[in-house]
Parts: sequence; C-alpha cells; structure tokens
Amino acid sequence: MDLKNKLNKEQYEAAITIDGPLLILAGAGSGKTRVLTYRIAHMIENLNIYPSKILAITFTNKAAGEMKERIKALVGDVVEGMWVSTFHSSCVRILRREIDKLGYDKNFTIYDTYDQKTLVKQCMEELNINDKEITDREIINTIGNQKDNLISPKEFKKISNGNYRKDRIADAYILYQKKLKTNNALDFDDLIYKTVELFKTNKDVLEFYQRKFKYIMVDEYQDTNKSQYELVKLLALVHRNMCVVGDDDQCIYEWRGADISNILNFEKDYKEAKVIKLEQNYRSKGNILNAANEVIKNNSQRKNKVLRTENENGNKIKVFRAYSDIDEAKFVASEIKKIIKDSERSFNDFAVLYRTNAQSRIFEDVFMKRDIPYRLIGGLKFYDRKEIKDLMAYLKLINNPLDDISLRRIINVPKRSIGDATVKKVQEFANEMDECMYSVLLDADQILTLSQRSITSIKKFVSIMNSFIRKKDEISVSALIKEILEETGYLKELKNSKNPDDVSRVENLKELVSAAADFERESEDKSLGAFLEKVALVTDIDNYDENSDSVAMMTVHSAKGLEFPVVFMVGMENGIFPGTQSLSDPKEMEESRRLCYVAITRAKEQLYITSAEIRKVFGRTVAYALSDFVSEISKDLKDNVNITGEVATDKVLHKNFGIRSQKTNSINSYKSPSLNNIPKNNVDSNKLNVGLKVKHKDFGIGTIVSMSKVSDDIKLTIAFDRRGVKILMLSMAPIEAV
Repeated sequence: MDLKNKLNKEQYEAAITIDGPLLILAGAGSGKTRVLTYRIAHMIENLNIYPSKILAITFTNKAAGEMKERIKALVGDVVEGMWVSTFHSSCVRILRREIDKLGYDKNFTIYDTYDQKTLVKQCMEELNINDKEITDREIINTIGNQKDNLISPKEFKKISNGNYRKDRIADAYILYQKKLKTNNALDFDDLIYKTVELFKTNKDVLEFYQRKFKYIMVDEYQDTNKSQYELVKLLALVHRNMCVVGDDDQCIYEWRGADISNILNFEKDYKEAKVIKLEQNYRSKGNILNAANEVIKNNSQRKNKVLRTENENGNKIKVFRAYSDIDEAKFVASEIKKIIKDSERSFNDFAVLYRTNAQSRIFEDVFMKRDIPYRLIGGLKFYDRKEIKDLMAYLKLINNPLDDISLRRIINVPKRSIGDATVKKVQEFANEMDECMYSVLLDADQILTLSQRSITSIKKFVSIMNSFIRKKDEISVSALIKEILEETGYLKELKNSKNPDDVSRVENLKELVSAAADFERESEDKSLGAFLEKVALVTDIDNYDENSDSVAMMTVHSAKGLEFPVVFMVGMENGIFPGTQSLSDPKEMEESRRLCYVAITRAKEQLYITSAEIRKVFGRTVAYALSDFVSEISKDLKDNVNITGEVATDKVLHKNFGIRSQKTNSINSYKSPSLNNIPKNNVDSNKLNVGLKVKHKDFGIGTIVSMSKVSDDIKLTIAFDRRGVKILMLSMAPIEAV
C-alpha cells in the first residue's frame, strides 16, 4: 500500500510513525480519521502486524463504526479481529471476561441515569439525607467526579475531613457502591473505574492485556479524564507504542471531568514522544477558518498552531443582531427558506447550534409555523421514554435477577395488586436476610408481614418471570420482547387505553422490537446480555441520521465531530455564549472560547452568527450585550446584515446593551467598584433563591439567575431588565427584594 499518494506530508509522517509514543495534534477538519485509518491499514498490510494486537479507542460508537468500515475497505475482513471501540465498550468487553475477580457475576447490569437516580434516592432515604439540603443530583455528580478521579468511597470519606456536607455524600457513596454490588450492577462511570481497579489489583490480568495490545491508539485525547488517562497509561506501560490524537483547542468537556493537561503535558509524561501537527484544513472556506483562528488565539492555555486551507475564502460570516429572541428565530427561518428557494440546498445542509438545550424552544415554535422540518439532537432519547424503560427493566431483570432497581420498576407494571406498601415489606425482608428482592419473592410465604392476597399476586408475577428467564437463551431478543408485551398484558393495556398518547407508545414498542431485530441481524453475539450492553452504551450522537432531510438543531457539544454546509450560531451574547460564569472566570472563559471555536469550525461554506438585544429570562425581559467572541473576529471577515440578510451599516446593528466580560487577556485591567459608596443591602441571605426579583440602587429591577458561595460571601448573577447581566457580591450589592 502506497501512502504517499494518499496523504499530505504531515499526514504521511503520522501514518508511518509506529513505534514509541506519538502525539498527533490534529486541527479541526485536518483529516485525522483518514490518517488513523491509513495508519492502521499500513500496520496490517505493510508491516504484517496482527489486527488483534491493535487497540483503537474513539469517543463515540458512531466514530468507531465508521473507522472500522474504512479500514475494512482497505484491508478486508482481517479487521474483524481488531478492537475499534469507545473507552466504555472496550472496558465492558474486558469486564465481561474478568469481573468475577472483583466479586461480580459476569452477567452484570449496566445502570442508566434513571436507575442510578433511583438507587441514590434509596440511599438517601436509608441515611436520612434531606433532599432539600443535599440533592440527589449533587450526590450523583460528586460520585461521578470521584470515580473519574479514581477516588474510592473510603478514600473520599477520609478526605472529607469532617466537612458535614462531604461527609454525608461520602456515606451515600459508600452505601451506593454496596447496593450496586448487591444488585450485580455497575453504573456508567464504573465501567472505566472498575477496569482500572481490576488492572491494579490483578497483575496477571493487566499483563495479559499489555501483551495483547502492543499498539494503542486513542482519538480525542484532549477529552480524556484521569481514569481514562490511567487506563491507557497502564496498557501502554510495557511496549509504549502509544499514538494519541487530539486538539487542545477542542477540549470542551472540562465541566464533566476532561483534563486538558493530559494532552498539554503529553511530552512531559512520555519524554521520548514525537509530536506531529496537522494544520491543513479540508473542511471550511478560508474566511470561516480565519475567524476560528482569530478567536482561539486569545486563549493562553494551548499549543501553538494555525489552521490553513487551500479552499477559497468564500462568503464572509453574516452577523445579525435581532431586537428580540423571537426576531432572531424568525431571521434564521427566513434565511433557511430563502437559501432553499434560491439554490439546490436541502434542509439537511443546515444546522442551528446553541449553547444550551433550553434555547431550542423558540426555534422549534417558529420552524413549525414556517413548515421547516427539523430534528433535535439531544432531546428526549428513544430509550428514555417510559414504555421503553419499562420493557428494558423487564429485560434487565430477566438477564440479572439480582437487579432490585429493575424489579421495583416493573413488579406492578402493568398493575397486578402489588402496591408500594407490599414492595416496601419485601425490601425490608430482603435487607434482613441480606438477599436480593427476587430471591425472597421465590418463597413469598416466608414473608410473614404480607397478606395472602399480596402473596398470591407475587406468585403469579414470579411464575411469569421464571418462564421468561427459562426462555432467554432459547428464543431471540425480539421474540422475548413480544412475549413480555403479550404475557404481561402490557400491550393490551395500552391498546385499550383512551389516552391518545398511548397510541404513540404502542408504536414506540414496535420500534423496540424492530431495534432488537436489527441487532440480531448485525451482531455476532445475539444474546440478551449483548443487546442490553449495546443499548446501555448508545449515545445520542450515535442515532444521528445525516440523510434525514431536516434542519439539525443541537448544542455545540453535540455537534462535535459533525459538519454542515450552512451553520447558524445563535444566542451569541455575553451571559448566553459565553455563559455568565465564564464572564468572571478566566479558566471558564477559555473553555467557552474553545466551544466557540468548535462551533465555527462545523461550518463548511457559510456561517451565520446571530444574537438578540433582549430575550425572556424567568418570564422577564432582559437586555444582553453582543458576545465578546464576535468582536474577536476582524471586520474584514464578517458582514453585518439586516432582517432580510442584506449587508447593513454598523449604526443600525450595534447597540451595546448589557455588560462586557472581563476578557481573559485583560483580566488584570478590571477594577472593582469603590466600597465607600455602596450602601448595605436589605436582603436576608436565608431568603435568597434563584428566580427572586430584586431591586438594585443603580441597575433597577432584576432576577437572580444563579448563586454560589464564595468564602463567607455569596456571588449573585442577576439579569437586570435594562442593564443586562451583572455579577455581584451580596455583601457589597445595594439590593432589596421586590
């Protein structure tokens, strides 16, 4: 295979550098997937390296599938022996083989966010943790953070240092992990956490996988957290043939644990590492690329690189400043309609990108009125629907009878006279006997606190579940789902319902059967366990259909890795994008700027940047300033346009409502207000809450949109009706409740 004719100079060098640590700094649209594909093909075809010796890790199942197909097109079916998968999928494969060494059964259940929340609430109830004092979300997030950082429940308890809040969360973490093990279940964060634990406590297992994977490749390395970093480090410890690909300018997941220092410090961790930069962009027109370069150069925490392209400059970026958020949505709709009418574009050529999901509603309303088809990426997922979760709970329990969470969900669905009081008695008895709930249900007569009627209902439930358990290895998953729907009466209840929503629920269940049938056609392992695993690991972007003729609407985070001919970046205002926290925190401002860079580089041919002077916040009208990121793009790269999309004058477009941020490159120039002229506020700190209306001496009426404790003070973010978003310290703010 001759690579020189297929790759540019830097790509070629990256593809033929096989031995030792290698960092490929791949800018947006620089062809990194092509490089990785040809690199692997070169290893197999030219260097005769066994595919089974190669581990390639991507961040989405979609990316893994596409990469495997590309490699297969070059080298044929031999690629089937190679692992190309996400971190989580790779870890599940390892744990299915080895988890018994950690005291779990190999048919463990992977809990989704609903299961996780249910279990945490159980822990809170048992520990008498008041949910008004510490929320389940805070506990879940804290547990996830500890696992990402490889901190065990006991270690977290130790470092809580008597802090009451941390101490209570540590207790919940300890009980939560104990219950997970009792249920023979892992949550999503456990998949990597437990694999690292497995490797660190079982030397022979680690050595087996070190021998197996002589060559390791990791894509999107800038988004790795500590547990992922440690996993790769352990596997590469012996051979050190480790190739990581990433772009520090696209690190946008620090809020969920990604550590940008993993890529920034790669050469320190691997002193013999070679670094190759891919700076040739093949995606975007010149003006779009230059705008991205101008924005990102304002960040200080980055490796120096400048993207270049041989593409023509193309159209300038169109910047539209609407009066209101509704006008902004109407403008976007009008431009899409106009472009469709005047060109050969299809609706799937367009994307609307925003910073938060809450921004989509107005665009949805306007698009529906204008008959513009759209699809939401990141809305209610198929597997999050109630009826689908019910059926998945049946399947989980059939596969793993130790799973109390799934049992509790479906024991009375559809209704079979097993109420909450009965379930509570069963749970209490199971706790006393130190057994799972299903185990004690098998002999319900021994639970003396139950009525005879409850025992009869339980026996019927157990009988039907046992019949499913016996059949799980004899019939297909799709056939099993059909049996559950029929035998339990679930489908009959929906079909007899007068609720119009239940018609669509029946259709969704039919779609679940179809999904199982598709799985059976495509998968080598057709078992129930394999189906549950596939569903547990699916991400929203994996279901993205680029051929659907509709406008894509999604957050910038969801758009990572995608590209569109025409992109609308909406809500580009200080307080929206960047968000309020970023305006006062240089580190967060840098992450927001990286997010802006990612958004810009999704556009291939035309980029629109839109904003609104006023928008509704908590039902009140609030004024916002144009985003600092827009001003970081030089004038010669952008055109200010009016409501019809035609070039307009600055005078018409730029009214500087609201406040400007403390930019990261001039943070020291910020001066705090004089303390002498600030009267003491008249607000009781105990009565402060998000959504409270307050009056400021100078800024007028506003609404508190966020609060955070800073030492002995409280930092308030207030959206004022006429003066925009302000960040104030409670001790110095002359405010009173309205």
